[in-house]
Amino acid sequence: MAVNKMINSRNIDDLHPVVQKLCNLFIAECILTNINVMITSTYRDNEYQDFLYAKGRMDKTTAIVTNAKGGESIHNYRLAFDFVPLKDGKPQWNNLDMFKLCGAIAGQIGLEWGGDWIKFKDYPHCQFLGGLTLSELKSGKILPLDK
Repeated sequence: MAVNKMINSRNIDDLHPVVQKLCNLFIAECILTNINVMITSTYRDNEYQDFLYAKGRMDKTTAIVTNAKGGESIHNYRLAFDFVPLKDGKPQWNNLDMFKLCGAIAGQIGLEWGGDWIKFKDYPHCQFLGGLTLSELKSGKILPLDK
């Protein structure tokens, strides 16, 4: 019997073409400000998103990492990516100042940055919906290629 593998891609090519361009621009703009970033997640399938959603809920020893179940994450629609700033090649997960600099860059190029959210700050997260809502994505609407 075959075992289904959950998908959590780090490949920029797995993003929607419009978001690919924005992600590459984000990386380039970060480099221009002397910040290297590593992309840690692009496309996620619903099964992997459900796995993340369970973290901190099923296993109370870890923190909750997302409020989105499978089908409710913008990652599921290839319109979001997560990143971490690097210093001397090492991830800076706890360096809020570096995340804020990257978040400012994201905003300047038209991305929505999770650090700007009110309820659930998601500092490593960037997304581009091009005016679409999650409801529209769930109903099958697709971001046009000319956004």
